[in-house]
Amino acid sequence: MLKDAPIVILDEATAYIDPENEAVIQKAIAKLVQGKTVIVIAHRLSTIKDADKIVVVKDGKIEAAGKHEELRKSCPLYESMWQAHMGAKDGDVV
Repeated sequence: MLKDAPIVILDEATAYIDPENEAVIQKAIAKLVQGKTVIVIAHRLSTIKDADKIVVVKDGKIEAAGKHEELRKSCPLYESMWQAHMGAKDGDVV
């Protein structure tokens, strides 16, 4: 971002941040990367929920690709990951 690169790769950029600060950091990053291609690697699905395209990888192979709502309907793996994420976020035992 400091070099004004046209492509930015973020690898687990918000992995160890509490949800309140995650939202603040996501907004700041969104402003810094406007007009750029951004590749985000994340396990925390809330980080990528609003992405233009999400790629689900399983065992090194692409399982599915699409937007969040599409994947929830068409990819059982993504849906189970989303449900586990939401349960963990709400404090439920997953």
